Order: sequence, then C-alpha cells, then structure tokens
Amino acid sequence: MPVLGSSGLDVFPLALGTNTFRWTASTAESHRILDAFTDRGGNFVDTADVYSVWAPGNSGGEAESVIGEWLAAGGNRERVIIATKVSGHPAHPGLSADNITAGAERSLTRLRTDHLDVYYAHVDDPATPLEETVAAFDRLVQRGLVRHVALSNYSAERVQEWVDVAAALGAAPPVSLQPHYNLLTRTAFERELRPVAERHNLGVVPYYGLASGFLTGKYRSAADAAGTARGALIGAYLTDAGFAVVRELEAVASELDAAPATVALAWLRAQPTVVAPIASVSAVGQLDALLASATLDLSPEQHKRLTAASDAVS
Repeated sequence: MPVLGSSGLDVFPLALGTNTFRWTASTAESHRILDAFTDRGGNFVDTADVYSVWAPGNSGGEAESVIGEWLAAGGNRERVIIATKVSGHPAHPGLSADNITAGAERSLTRLRTDHLDVYYAHVDDPATPLEETVAAFDRLVQRGLVRHVALSNYSAERVQEWVDVAAALGAAPPVSLQPHYNLLTRTAFERELRPVAERHNLGVVPYYGLASGFLTGKYRSAADAAGTARGALIGAYLTDAGFAVVRELEAVASELDAAPATVALAWLRAQPTVVAPIASVSAVGQLDALLASATLDLSPEQHKRLTAASDAVS
C-alpha cells in the first residue's frame, strides 16, 4: 500500500469519503458500506466535523457519529486510519486555537476514539494568525490526540507559509494535502499545488475524484441532473467538453471491461503525488467500481487519450 506523505501511514489507494452518511446513505447503509470497504482491504476513511450539515435536519458531525457508532459496535479502530477536519462547522468556524482544540475534542467524542490519525485544517482562515493555528495543531500532536497534521483547500502560497511557520516553531509539519482534483478540474492543482506537494513530500488525497458523480457516466444531459441530490454540484460540468470526457471514459472502460468510475479514479491515482483519491457512495452496491480502481492500471495510450480529452476542459 502507498504511504501517506512523510507520515509513515500505509493507506489503501482509495479513501472512503463519508459526506453521504446520514445524507444520501442511512445510518444502517453507512455501516454496511464501512463493513464492505474494510472487508475488501480498505483502511482509509475520510470525514469532517461539518459532514453532513447540508442534509435536512442535520447540524454537522453526523458522519463522524455514524463512524463512531460503527467503531464501537465492531471494535474496528485498529483496522482503519481516520482522517477528519476542522474549521468548516457552522457552529464553530475558523482556525483559532480555541476552536481547533474544541473541534478536535468534539470529533474525538463523536468518533468514539482517543486519537485522530490525520487532522486537516479544512478551510484556510486568513483572519487568524498562522502561528496561532500551527501551534494549536502541534499541541494536539504533543498531547497524543492527533498523529499527523494535514491541509485541505489551501492555496500553494499558504501551504508554503504553513510549512515555513511549522519549521520556525519546531512544530509538526503537514503530511498530506487535500485538493479539488479530477479529470475535469486540473489546472490549479497541477500548476500550483503539485509542485509544493512534491517539494515537501505531501501525500495528495484529492476530493471530488468523480466530479460529484458526473464521471460515473450516469448524467447524459442537464435534464438528468435536475432535481437530484448532487445536481447543483455538477452544473459546471454539463458542457460539450465535459460530456466528451465521459464518452472517452466509457470507451476506455469498455476496452478494460471496467466501469467509467473505475477508470476515472485509476487515472487520478496514477498522477504524480496522488496517494489515494477520495470517493463516496450511497449504497454498498456502488463500492465495487471504486475498489477496482485500486488495482487497475491504464496503458500509456489510454492515459494519453483521457488526458487529451480532459485538456479541452481544463
């Protein structure tokens, strides 16, 4: 299994996203998804304190609670590497020292564990001095509540600033970077963030690896997305160029007797610095296509065709 940056953590080359838990996946189905994922060799579970606040009746933290219930019921803590995030929860936003500490403690309670394997600063908070934020994360590491620090949704400039501040303070450096990156969204990562990740040995764990489901091939027109749970998230992809990428995905998938989602994630996994794309499901039956991506290797010609189709979008 690949190693997550400089952390020493061996992670399955696909991270299970949990933003669907208690949104499009019930608690019972979420537990079945976790069972199936780990039974098939998966060990990397990605969540956040804000998941899934957007679902009616939710207030944030629901996904962590689902995972915590599963861990308590099955004694599965040693089987999984848990990554969660702080700063995006509407009730306690930002990256002040107090919020980071309280956020970690709340996440630990919901997850029913005594440590977080990877703790992400979810969204940059320019209003808080970076020295305060970095020091607060480091104190969690020193207390044994967090094993490794990571960054999500940070610009390349701010990633470099974080690394510099951590070095100056003698604080724990980040080990992972979580950007928005897929076949339809490439430019910002490849031009700016990837060089920083390479320079500092940051394991990249991209989110929206399937472009909110668009790269599964289930949307054939804008009408197909209307009224769906993720319809609002894929509006930018509903273009001729976007659909051309899907057609090329389907062509390669046909050659490999694989699902388009499998091919899309395999392309992403093959990119420099990428350790484990994140993908989520709403039902156990959707897992097979995702898990297959962990062992599917595209030919150079197939990779080139997909990249060329993607170039027209990015």
